[in-house]
Amino acid sequence: MKPFARRKLFMLPLAASLPAAAAHAQPATGSPARTVRMIVPFPAGGSNDISARVAADHLRTLWGQAVVVENVSGAGGNLGAGNFARAEPDGYTLLVTPPGPLSINQFLFRNLGYDPETFVPVTVLCKTPNVAIVSTASGIKSLAELIARAKEKPETMTYASQGVGTTSHLTGALFQDLTGTKLVHVPYRGEAPAITDIVGGRVDMIFSNVTGALAQHQAGRVRMLAVADTTRAPEVPEVPTAAEAGLPEFLSLAWFAAVAPAGTPPAVVSRISESLAEVLRKPEVQRRYRELGASAVGGTPEETAAFVVAERTRWGAVVRRANVTVE
Repeated sequence: MKPFARRKLFMLPLAASLPAAAAHAQPATGSPARTVRMIVPFPAGGSNDISARVAADHLRTLWGQAVVVENVSGAGGNLGAGNFARAEPDGYTLLVTPPGPLSINQFLFRNLGYDPETFVPVTVLCKTPNVAIVSTASGIKSLAELIARAKEKPETMTYASQGVGTTSHLTGALFQDLTGTKLVHVPYRGEAPAITDIVGGRVDMIFSNVTGALAQHQAGRVRMLAVADTTRAPEVPEVPTAAEAGLPEFLSLAWFAAVAPAGTPPAVVSRISESLAEVLRKPEVQRRYRELGASAVGGTPEETAAFVVAERTRWGAVVRRANVTVE
């Protein structure tokens, strides 16, 4: 398991813990004394939900204590994150979330109802890279060819996304920034119909995760041109990284991180992080994440804080340049 590259550490501001909350917080060593909640801000059955449940199942065994996953979905993850923000800072409530509520939504929505910069990072459970995907029928066989065609026909090539403000939408905006191309955004309600329309030739491309298009790629109906990560994806080792394809700044990951409420005692945060690190080292957990098209990550609270801030900085700049808003 490879932790994120170390960067200059950024310590999130922590609100002072209330004495009553501290008195009933999880112990700094040993197992929690009662049920631990994991709030997932998206519906059951999705990748966010499954990634949390994989970790929860193994924490339950490790701690000998109930760990329940609660789905509180709505408003692009803001409903669940707002619910979580009101929890006691005692280590008995965690939020497991993709980038939106932690690193993107604050730039998209006028009123979040919570401040993600006060959340206390614990660790990143897993990640999966986004990839540039086109129809095989397009005849485009490389990222360089895609860029060249987009420049030849500005504002005529279309790219699908899972919806306005999603990582697939913002990845397309990032791609345009880096390449000087102009594409037409076509938002969909989810990934599956977008992939279907790429196969059918109704839209030209999408920037999405490996898993969603893997079956169509293997069947030869779509072609993955480049992985937006520093390493190739194990599921498609033949697909080059963006750097190998000539665009090293093109980095876009879907990831799921665990955070604690503001004011959670540092010793408790460290113990939960260490427990999750033990879980993420388990071969069966790594195998389960690979089945989802993801890889287990881990990392200390400090490393996770630095990563979240770096993601927040990068996506905030993309949102501002693209002038994206969600009402």
